[in-house]
Formats: sequence, C-alpha cells, structure tokens
Amino acid sequence: MPPAPAEILREYGPFPGAANIGGVTFDGRHVWFASGDRLNVLDPTSGTVVREIAADAHAGTAFDGRHIFQIFEKRIQKIDPATGRVLATIPAPGDGGDSGMAWAEGTLWVGQHRGRKIHQIDPETGRILRTIDSNRFVTGVTWVDGELWHGTWEGDESELRRIDPETGEVRESLAMPPGVGVSGLESDGGDRFFCGGGRSGKVRAVRRPRRAAA
Repeated sequence: MPPAPAEILREYGPFPGAANIGGVTFDGRHVWFASGDRLNVLDPTSGTVVREIAADAHAGTAFDGRHIFQIFEKRIQKIDPATGRVLATIPAPGDGGDSGMAWAEGTLWVGQHRGRKIHQIDPETGRILRTIDSNRFVTGVTWVDGELWHGTWEGDESELRRIDPETGEVRESLAMPPGVGVSGLESDGGDRFFCGGGRSGKVRAVRRPRRAAA
C-alpha cells in the first residue's frame, strides 16, 4: 500500500541556537525538543520556546509523566524537568547508534537508527526486553492509543510509519514532502504528531489519521 501524503498542520522555528533538532516529546502541555546542548520547552499554541535547560541532548527524548529521558551518545539520562539535574543514567541499547525514544507500558522504546530496530528496554537497568525489526532507518518512536509509530529518513525521503508491534509489518504510512525529514517523533495523545526536523531547525505538527468510531 503506497503511503498517503502527510498533512503538515504547522511549522515551528527555526529557533536561535538550535540548528539541529533531535528527540521530541510532549508533557501534556508543552513540546520538549533536544538540540545538542540543551532541551527546549515549546508552547505549541504560541510557537514560543518558554524555557531552556542545559543538557547533553542529541537524540531521542521521552517523558514518563514525571521525568525526561534523554539519549546522549551511548547513554540514556533520567532528568528532573524542574531542575535539569541528571538523576540516573543507563546504557543505550544501540551503543551510540540510538535515535528516537518513547515511554509506554512502563518501559522505554528506543530506536536504533541504522540498525533498523526498535528496542523495548527496562528504564531502571537498560536491559533489552524485546526487539522489533524495521525495514527502514528508525529516526523517532511514539505510541498512541495502542499504535506504534516510527519515523524514517533515508536520503530525500521521510515517512511516519505505523507498524505491527509484534512483527514490524507496516500497517500505514504517511510520506513527508520531498526534502522534509523526521528526526524525532511524538504524539500529543490526540490528532497530532510532533516531528523534529533535523538540520532544518524546525519542529512540525502533522495530522494523525482519523480512526472510525467503534
């Protein structure tokens, strides 16, 4: 089944000092995005960055309801969002090749970029609980309403893909416009995905496909 065109609802940025957008997460009110040496807190209504936290933050970002988890090099940091203090670290499963990250089912789901995998890991130890294979590079991961989505970005082509969490089979895909990449992915729990835009320095809101009423 060919991908449907992604509907971009809004573009945010570029932002001063944030030339490369990595991981993206959502805390129920604000979008958090990683930009190398800091975490940025974006109000998606006004489009304004309302806060910045100094942090080693080059790849995936996740929120568990209390803490921010942030990938940097070969480790995942557990960060107090109020103070920016690193509370704990665990090894990242991709040994430095990690990309997107999400929180679901009490665990972390971590993309391994060029390894084309998504690992479910124990957030306390980093132990890999299971692995899902993809047939494309993985650049962002999110769960919403029991659906597992991940971003891809290879060459000039980038997609959002809904996959079977058991087999990795692609169930649905949304194609970004040519030259528009996805470097991080998170759902707002409703009808929007927030996507990091890599070296564009932008964050984009993309419409999540509607589902028929039960």
